Amino acid sequence: MENRMPVFCGIDWAENHHDVALVDDTGHLLAKRRITDDTAGYRLLLDLFAEHGDTAAEPIPVAIETGRGLLVAVLNTGTRPVYAINPLAAARYRDRHSVSRKKSDPGDALVLANILRTDLHAHRRMPADSDLARAVAVLARAQQDAVWARQQLVNQVRSLLREYYPAALDAFLGKQFGLARPEARTVLATAPTPARAARLTPAQLRAALKRAGRTRGIDAEADRLRTVLRGDYAHQPQAVEDAMGHQLLALIRQLDAACLAAEELATAVEEHFRRHPDAQILLSFPGLGVQLAARVLAEIGDDRSRFADARGLKAYAGSAPITRASGKKRFVGRRFIKNDRLINAGFLWAFSALRASPGADAHYRRRRERGDWHAQAQRNLFNRMIGQLYHCLQNGQLFDEQHAFTSPSADLAVAA
Repeated sequence: MENRMPVFCGIDWAENHHDVALVDDTGHLLAKRRITDDTAGYRLLLDLFAEHGDTAAEPIPVAIETGRGLLVAVLNTGTRPVYAINPLAAARYRDRHSVSRKKSDPGDALVLANILRTDLHAHRRMPADSDLARAVAVLARAQQDAVWARQQLVNQVRSLLREYYPAALDAFLGKQFGLARPEARTVLATAPTPARAARLTPAQLRAALKRAGRTRGIDAEADRLRTVLRGDYAHQPQAVEDAMGHQLLALIRQLDAACLAAEELATAVEEHFRRHPDAQILLSFPGLGVQLAARVLAEIGDDRSRFADARGLKAYAGSAPITRASGKKRFVGRRFIKNDRLINAGFLWAFSALRASPGADAHYRRRRERGDWHAQAQRNLFNRMIGQLYHCLQNGQLFDEQHAFTSPSADLAVAA
């Protein structure tokens, strides 16, 4: 039976439609089509593949500028190789075909198809993560976004309180979680202005604390709040203060919703993460709790072939340094192109590991003694530990403190 001529597909995606181009191994355009972003369009795309020799054994590879969405989910069904091409890289390839800077959606689809034809070996196909790993990724990223949104609202509330309600800041900012605490939100919703706060009775304060879920030390906390809220502070004119009170109530309602979303998503993250086979390995590492471990899993996935070695994972995480050399100049510094969510989790992981692991703490202190800044030492520690995580995941082993940090000389050999 004669072998099928290699065919490559490029898809320029949009909100309502997608442009498709198919080329052979000589660059000849075999077909181009515009499909709709619905089931009918997806069927038309699969029929177009079948017309040009697509089979389960030899699926046509596809290049597209996104790794998300229903179209990508349809393409990922089975063993079809799908390549998510960075839009910046695609733009550079466009210049290889034309210097006039012309651009069109069908033309971009053709460029993407030719990227696979000429440089397929230089691009990495989308990882074949399990459905559970992808579900953890969705929830972990959503929970992180909810935490960030919650902090943005806390900052807005704090900024507003500084303008007219400093007593509230003195009352709650010294506490853990500060203005995001349930009792802080409940008291501020009960008394959104200093004038109303000064009129709160001990009974009203106790009732507010109980509504917030507090069960211990209610009387002492109510007395403390009453003393602070009745303190001597400067005031805005009454009309301005009342207007700011309405603004505060609106922000508190948004903050309540953000806190609830973060809590519910955290529960969903834990339920899904603990069911994953890699959960036990991740949680064996010092400094990784359920939420942080889930964020790490969300970004690295569970496709063991995704990274050729630990160096690939370190580069993806942004923890490994990068060298820029030209002529007599040589510079070694941090990476700017990286997975931002993973490096964010990595800094939190490294910071938490300092207390949980004597070896991690010693490694960090040695880096500091060598002249590293705090962030540099943390990045170096993360680089060390994510390499250990790669080894443990590949071999199905739990973290072992004695094997992880045994040689100070080896620690110092790790690049900054």
